[in-house]
Amino acid sequence: MNTLIQTQRIIPFSPGRVYAAFADGKTLATWWGPNGFTNEFEVFEFKIGGRWQFTMIGPNGARHPNQSILLDLKPAEKVVLRHDCAPFFTLTVTLESHPSGTLLRWEGIFDDAKVLEAIIHIIVPANEQNIDRLVQALEKRSQPGVRSLKSGFG
Repeated sequence: MNTLIQTQRIIPFSPGRVYAAFADGKTLATWWGPNGFTNEFEVFEFKIGGRWQFTMIGPNGARHPNQSILLDLKPAEKVVLRHDCAPFFTLTVTLESHPSGTLLRWEGIFDDAKVLEAIIHIIVPANEQNIDRLVQALEKRSQPGVRSLKSGFG
């Protein structure tokens, strides 16, 4: 059984801008997760070994505690995190410069193939929605009169 799920898309922003949307906790909270979800971050440590501890709040008000540990960070290139609560997985997001912006690759390796099999019907559209929300957050930051994301990377 497969434990890997992959999503990729070209988005019209530089790798540095995309990386900055992960690095800024306030921005991340606006787009992380599928449609209809909001986030309350209790801990946001954007450094190797740092933690993201937060609650995702579903459209129905259900609260979903989450915790992740950042395993690897390469500015404008890569974010690797370990989702340290059920369902257990490691997510690697790579950012590659592309003539149209950034080729974003989203790769999750789940600890248990049976868990992935049971939730893949949720994960596939949720990943797409998450990337849609990332693009929307970056577009919003690009509008005149809206403060841009701070980043020394692009």
